Amino acid sequence: MGTGHKVAVFGAYGHTGRFVVAQLLDRGFLPVLSGRDTDKLQALAASRPGLDARPASVGDPASLDRALAGAAAVINCAGPFATTAAPVIEAALRAGIPYVDVAAEIEANVDTFTHFTDRARAAGAVIVPAMAFYGGLGDLLATAAMGDWTAADEAHIAYGLSSWHPTAGTRAAGAVSRERRGGRRVRYANGRLEYRHDDPSTVEWHFPDPMGTRAVIGEFTMADVVTVPSHLSIPEVRTYMTVEAARDVSAPDTPTLTAVDEHGRSDQTFLVDVVVRSGGAERRAVARGQDIYAVTAPLVVEAVDRILTGRTRTAGVASAGEIFDAPDFLRALSSHISLELHA
Repeated sequence: MGTGHKVAVFGAYGHTGRFVVAQLLDRGFLPVLSGRDTDKLQALAASRPGLDARPASVGDPASLDRALAGAAAVINCAGPFATTAAPVIEAALRAGIPYVDVAAEIEANVDTFTHFTDRARAAGAVIVPAMAFYGGLGDLLATAAMGDWTAADEAHIAYGLSSWHPTAGTRAAGAVSRERRGGRRVRYANGRLEYRHDDPSTVEWHFPDPMGTRAVIGEFTMADVVTVPSHLSIPEVRTYMTVEAARDVSAPDTPTLTAVDEHGRSDQTFLVDVVVRSGGAERRAVARGQDIYAVTAPLVVEAVDRILTGRTRTAGVASAGEIFDAPDFLRALSSHISLELHA
């Protein structure tokens, strides 16, 4: 448990940030609220008496240093991560504390591995990007499904979302990614990221019952194409999204999320179906739960807890499946997701 450790949350007043703050409190941590919008920060602090609010901006390194002072770790929930990740990582390195983020932006995660791997390893620092529903959960599931395999031919991660009402942060991050790609789409094939101008296909995916066979967008590429191959020897990593959810997130008029329970979760449900194949053999891992934004909170807070208690397998820049014991991590989330492993 958190045992009173201070954990800075940059972007604490955002949609995901609020879930993270609540989860930290539930786990016995003391969140330090931070972000660039002073008014929103103060409003959140007023709703959470006793918490420290420290305004900070990625353009002001001194403010970031003040925000992280005395913290045991920092969680970055503020996108677009193309803008925020590097400055907050730099501040974490100066403070000598672990950095974890919830970035779903493929390019931002590539940047983190590219620019900080050597420095983090030399410093013995821990940097975990994409420790979220996209990137982190898929990587943990793929790693757990691999079991004792040291390599596989391909990994497929299919997202069965009942709906996807994007937050303002999701839309902003998507716009940044599209701009950085020049409007192209991306996939991971032949052991590398490939950028293409053609449209992805629509195919059928056989989800476990009761969802069953559903139409999905093939190569609806998410952060898993960065996290999974960062440590698993799999030359083909493909992600899929149910057609209805893909339409939701693409449509400009999709309504915002509506809370349906006391935790602030929406009624969205998800099923993540991961299949890894090697030769003629196949292994599978399945996770089910509610609200992709809400479930990011227990994922990232469990990660921080394990880092601070020494339950890690490596240092440097590492994805979830590399730094943590994937099956054990997933089992620890049993109150938030249901898990099936078919190895």
